[in-house]
Amino acid sequence: MAYLPQVKIPATYMRGGTSKGVFFRLQDLPEPCQVPGEARDKLFMRVIGSPDPYAAQIDGMGGATSSTSKCVILSKSSQPDHDVDYLYGQVSIDKAFVDWSGNCGNLSTAAGAFAIHAGLVDPARIPENGTCMVRIWQANIHKTIIAHVPVSNGQVQETGDFELDGVTFPAAEIVLEFLDPSDDGEEGGSMFPTGNRVDDLEVPGIGTFKATMISAGIPTIFVNAADIGYQGTELREDINSDPEQLARFERIRVAGALRMGLIKTPEDALTRQHTPKIAFVSPPKSYTASSGKPVEAGEVDLLVRALSMGKLHHAMMGTCAVAIGAAAAVPGTLVNLAAGGGELQAVRFGHPSGTLRVGAQASQVDGSWVVTKAIMSRSARILMEGWVCVPA
Repeated sequence: MAYLPQVKIPATYMRGGTSKGVFFRLQDLPEPCQVPGEARDKLFMRVIGSPDPYAAQIDGMGGATSSTSKCVILSKSSQPDHDVDYLYGQVSIDKAFVDWSGNCGNLSTAAGAFAIHAGLVDPARIPENGTCMVRIWQANIHKTIIAHVPVSNGQVQETGDFELDGVTFPAAEIVLEFLDPSDDGEEGGSMFPTGNRVDDLEVPGIGTFKATMISAGIPTIFVNAADIGYQGTELREDINSDPEQLARFERIRVAGALRMGLIKTPEDALTRQHTPKIAFVSPPKSYTASSGKPVEAGEVDLLVRALSMGKLHHAMMGTCAVAIGAAAAVPGTLVNLAAGGGELQAVRFGHPSGTLRVGAQASQVDGSWVVTKAIMSRSARILMEGWVCVPA
């Protein structure tokens, strides 16, 4: 029996923030995959190595975590005053689907750098030395992201001394601005979909918890660590080794998704694993990060732990950091209260790998809270470039 040879597709494997993904230019994809649909989803699953009942993604580029099971498509922008359109796919590890419902804040960093690497930014806008402002249209959520990418000798500067907890080696700093990150889009509504900064969230069979449900950066449900029996200092193994606790978090997430209007039935959550996120917050406490580095209570404003694709994240998702910054900036949210309350324009929070600072500008407009901008620093670099091979 004759078998078809593998197909080679130009691709770049990049780290962005604390995530990794396979990056494509739209025009390099096979023609059936240049439009949304089954062909594109099947391609990305095969590239990453999903669905994998072993949950290891050995036969693909994925790393068997939510942080490394990702694909990105970039193209010249269809939007005025933007350089590139950036589309992000979160590939499920053990199930046959790609979630297109949200963004990856970490890979937004790499999207800015890749746009220059891939020749998608007008050369006239790239300085010989300095910083290139890459204007990104985030096509999943219809938002603008500005990436300030350092340039040296006309090329992206990737090496540097910027250190990011959750990433072992230093690199060049890329500053990201998330413009108007609060949700006013088609899923629509205000930054607080329920209309409240704090709700009593009833979770069938589990209980009722105070919750802040926010759409900024990415839809996120925040609960108090103490209310669900945690300290806020937990590391991955404390949560991910307990299937019963993971199931409880998923039930809280589903209840929140229903209250936020993101799904119509609990069953819908099975095909919407990427959003919303579920996170728990605590006032500052001292703990030891996963690297062994001590984090002192006096170094941080609050502690946050967040789950992604059903598991506790090893650091913090970039989009969830935007949600943290936005919620912290609004007085009276659980995030704001955990950070001490009052008017806050920036917070440094502790996560399993260390700390991260995020700033946000919030104000009230016609009685509703809006966030006009969230800012944070990450780094990115190319790990490998060439072709990714997939069976025909």
